[in-house]
Amino acid sequence: MTPYYFIKKHHKLSFIFLLITLVTLLSFNSKKDQKFNRETDFNFDWKFSLQKDTLKPAVVPLNDTNWRDVRLPHDWSVEMDFDSIYEGATGYLPGGVGVYQKHFKTSTDPSEKNTYILFDGVYNNATFWLNGKRLGENPYGYSPVYFNITDILKTNSEENVLTVHVDHSRYADSRWYTGSGIYRNVKLITVNKLHIPIWGTFLTTPEINKDQAKIRLEVKVENDSKATETFTLTTKILNKLGKEVAHFSEDQSIKTNSKNTFVQALAVENPELWDCENPNMYKAITTITQKGKLIDQYETPFGIRSLRFDAKSGFFLNGKSTDVKGVCIHHDGGLVGAAVPEGVWRRRLQKLKDCGVNAIRTAHNPYSQEFLDLCDNMGILIQNEFFDELDYAKDKRNNYHDRHDDYITRGYVEHFQEWGKSDLERTMLRDRNHPSVFQWSIGNEIEWTYLHYRYVTGFWKDPNQPQNSGEYWGSAPMFSAEEMKKRYDESEKGEYILTETATKVNGWVKVLDTTRPTTANLVVPQTSLVSGYADAVDISGFSYRNKDIPWALENFPETHITINENPGTWDDWKQVLENPGIFSIFMWTGIDYMGERHGDWPNKSGWGDLLDLAGNKLQGWNYFKSIWINKPHISLGTLPIAESGFKQQNISGQQLPENSGAYKWRDSNMHWNYEDGETVVVEVCSNYSIVELLINGRSLGRRSMSESPDRLFRWTIPFEAGTLTAKAGFEGQEVIAELHTTSKPVELQFSSDAESLKANGYDVAHLEIQLIDTNGRAVKTENTNIEFTLEGDARWLGVDNGARDNIQNFQSKKITTAKGRCLAIIQSNKASTGTIKVTATAEGFESKTITIQTK
Repeated sequence: MTPYYFIKKHHKLSFIFLLITLVTLLSFNSKKDQKFNRETDFNFDWKFSLQKDTLKPAVVPLNDTNWRDVRLPHDWSVEMDFDSIYEGATGYLPGGVGVYQKHFKTSTDPSEKNTYILFDGVYNNATFWLNGKRLGENPYGYSPVYFNITDILKTNSEENVLTVHVDHSRYADSRWYTGSGIYRNVKLITVNKLHIPIWGTFLTTPEINKDQAKIRLEVKVENDSKATETFTLTTKILNKLGKEVAHFSEDQSIKTNSKNTFVQALAVENPELWDCENPNMYKAITTITQKGKLIDQYETPFGIRSLRFDAKSGFFLNGKSTDVKGVCIHHDGGLVGAAVPEGVWRRRLQKLKDCGVNAIRTAHNPYSQEFLDLCDNMGILIQNEFFDELDYAKDKRNNYHDRHDDYITRGYVEHFQEWGKSDLERTMLRDRNHPSVFQWSIGNEIEWTYLHYRYVTGFWKDPNQPQNSGEYWGSAPMFSAEEMKKRYDESEKGEYILTETATKVNGWVKVLDTTRPTTANLVVPQTSLVSGYADAVDISGFSYRNKDIPWALENFPETHITINENPGTWDDWKQVLENPGIFSIFMWTGIDYMGERHGDWPNKSGWGDLLDLAGNKLQGWNYFKSIWINKPHISLGTLPIAESGFKQQNISGQQLPENSGAYKWRDSNMHWNYEDGETVVVEVCSNYSIVELLINGRSLGRRSMSESPDRLFRWTIPFEAGTLTAKAGFEGQEVIAELHTTSKPVELQFSSDAESLKANGYDVAHLEIQLIDTNGRAVKTENTNIEFTLEGDARWLGVDNGARDNIQNFQSKKITTAKGRCLAIIQSNKASTGTIKVTATAEGFESKTITIQTK
């Protein structure tokens, strides 16, 4: 063999090898780059009209030529004016009847693909049509629902019309502000005949250690084709960096027009666990392929974490004892109503986390998919609550049981018997892969609607005065457990038995998920424990009944007891600290909300302990931060003595409580501006054992935690202008808090939490005004009228000042400040880039402008 021949042959072989390698790489990249987009955002380009009556249209579609253009999510009630003629239970805003229509075209071939329309929430009593054909209805405003529209679609370039009739004429059908309309996201979902259905996966992590996490994945597959299909079902798991960390693949088959569930077992080595400090997320990507062709792809975000609950030792997240620092919240977002952009929730949730909150109870209904996604990624535990009433109705104006037969307050009770199981199941199928969801709550204070529960306690005595509770709220149970059981057995009961209903609802939950415990919010727990209602769920969550806890622990030692709702006091948190099995509180509430204000005009909102309706921090934020965050803290609050719940003890300058309720945090002022000589109670929040108070550098003495039953250090002093200082800590490590007497405001401080917005039609910017004095200090005791102007392509969402009695229209561009501050929110428009300018003007102040870029 000559050298020439060898070289020639070698080059030929090299060329062939390179060619094969190139083809292989191209083929690999082709497969790698295959994309399957199941979902289409269906929130844009809707038409909307309010109707004059409750009659459903006899013929649809309707002529919508003169209807208003809207984009979803949309809440029409929050666009209206507050008025005392409406019911305060839902915040003095109206409901009504509205109709939405969307026109769209599709080239989808119904013989090859299925198409579904998914609504995450419509409030409420919604009826749906496509091209005049009725799809169905969904009375409950909080449950997601979808419809198969494959056989109704027009696919030959003709226009389809989707019609949604929303009847919220019973606008006071709840005890809080609900909103009205298609207030959550809508998606169009298109899949092949062989596909994974909506909510078609269920992923659990049954075994976890530091070296490995075992993953169990149930995958539903539907075959709507005309033949048996064979396919490869593959799941790969990606970590937060997008790197594949586990893989499972198997060949399967499924008969025509049938469904099947396949179970896949995977393992992730060295797992990064999900918890509240490090919410590590993974993604399971499941594909159906046939001969290398991608047929369907379904993504399941999840977290690897373990839950353990023990009646004697509490709650363990990933094996670590975890105290649940929880708050209850309702689902409105202030000026945006119930149609809350993700950015509004993100701002609020971050502020809650910053003071130590690690859990939220969704009072008293399921929240949106988007909300749970946020909590997954931010590390916030969720107690997912289903219902506020079951067999019997609550009084929407005054709580307890229903005492009215008026039209506007008819609520979900009218639908529960028929729809309860379906609403719960659809919610759970959507929510059960979220690592943030750690409990299912079947209901809130349901006992009120079964009258005998309260009379069994002995505190309620007169059936003609069913709200006269005697000394119930301040007293421990008056009877032994045996006597309570006897009284319950002898009590007169109605058509429905709560224990039976609760057992039924709990059973619905367990069919779909046994990895999380069930709970209920028990407001008459002494009766619930003896009746069997408490036994129907895994964990008994008490509601405002700390007085029942010692009695319950003694008489029902095997029952797991904790707190699901409480006013937010030191006594509540002491229950967690002093009783190992009690692992949670859920404060009522973390954020102000609209509603529950019957007969309280003009107060349309309230109840928040940590944040006001505009998302501003209240002094309670500092109080709970001093309790929940293990870092040095000190802050100041002040109150006129007449509003403090205390009276002065002249000898020492200390305070004497007017009653036991005085030792309870209240919304104290965060300023030092009063009349000269006015008697003021100074409240210092701190986690130090000794605190000193000074006025203008002059010491007013020290207080010890030992003389602070609610962890608030108090002084009663006459007001003196200047600087109020609280000081604690050892020399060289001291921490201080100061309040300064401010002068007249001279400037508008104008700020934004965003310098730019994504041009996606969703991104928001919060624009805040604060009045400041010549020293640059926030002036919280003076107010002025602010007017905003908007230049550029952006959506004006509205204004608010956070005050509970603010009844200015939220959609306005004018607002009077409260505590010297106000808020405006703008939102980007879709695919519109450029410059947005917002200018704030007020008489006597220099105008200020903020510039934001949309990209």
